[in-house]
Amino acid sequence: MKAIAVLALWVTLFHQGYSNTLDSCQGRCGYGTDNSFSCQCNPSCERYGDCCSDYTEICKAKRNSICSSLNLTCDGGGGGSVITDAEIKALSETLYALDSNKASASELVIDPQALVPDSQTSSKDDLASAPLFQYLNEEALFSRPTYAALLALLDNYDRMTGQAEDFSPQQLAEQDVFLKETMSNTELGRELFAFLYTKGIYASEEEFIQDLKMMWFGLYSRNNKKMDSSGFEHIFAGEVKGGKVSGFHNWIRFYLLEKKGQLNYYSHSFNGPWATYPDVMGMQFMWEGYYKQVGSSVIGCSPEFDFALYSLCYITRPGKQCRLSLGGKELIIQTYTWDNSFYGDGKKYIGSAFPATPKN
Repeated sequence: MKAIAVLALWVTLFHQGYSNTLDSCQGRCGYGTDNSFSCQCNPSCERYGDCCSDYTEICKAKRNSICSSLNLTCDGGGGGSVITDAEIKALSETLYALDSNKASASELVIDPQALVPDSQTSSKDDLASAPLFQYLNEEALFSRPTYAALLALLDNYDRMTGQAEDFSPQQLAEQDVFLKETMSNTELGRELFAFLYTKGIYASEEEFIQDLKMMWFGLYSRNNKKMDSSGFEHIFAGEVKGGKVSGFHNWIRFYLLEKKGQLNYYSHSFNGPWATYPDVMGMQFMWEGYYKQVGSSVIGCSPEFDFALYSLCYITRPGKQCRLSLGGKELIIQTYTWDNSFYGDGKKYIGSAFPATPKN
């Protein structure tokens, strides 16, 4: 992709003429904070007021030139970059086109059955005599690295809030594998990084991956002051809080639990306009005695596409509605920040993110 090619140019520019001069950005543009230098040359320096005197001349000029060649608006840096709705929609269309691991119509068959109005989603009426997922070619999909990485993670969590999560070294390693397979080893993931990189949000792929790890997998407390939750657990695995299902917005998790007989599909309250996968649905279901009134998911997409869309929306529109475009049709992702605890330099964990119910 064009953005990837330009990213390679960036890396070349960074490493040319590297200098140890303590007060210059020559050869240092984009590097992380280094306290051995008297000033900094990464996008965050504008926020902290510790940029080198030649930062604008050397670093911003290069970044703006690259952004211009990509028809991007890169007026700011370090999270202050101007990212328009049009740019987000354009990127989501690119990610949609790059989702080579999505399920095909021959690999996935669903039976939505009963469609209920919003006013009936709380009724807990089982209106579906058959499962939602009629067929999935597990051999074809689950053998792919990103699917295998997701499957390894989904059984690592205690769904009950108030119960502290305790991960083994193997389970922690599985988090790293998931990030590597979805974001570093797919063209889709690399495209997301390239966009955020040109906007000055991340100075390197290492910074990008580390931030995703904390943002998604960092633990915080939803109940009883226990380190019992994370953005990943809430959105992908699902939780139980206050006697009902909380989160739970991943179709693969739904499929696995339904197959085991642990989840009973009742109905759906909306179905997206897409005739192929990925599609979007809002489902009503019972998970071993706990009800979910509207569990919306992007159906049939790859794990990397799901993860990339939520990450894009949370990074660019935290706590807001994020308007995407998939195949020319709009999808709205609602994100929520977790405001009770923080990581890094005051950054907020993901509280939730899910496809929002479309309004007529």
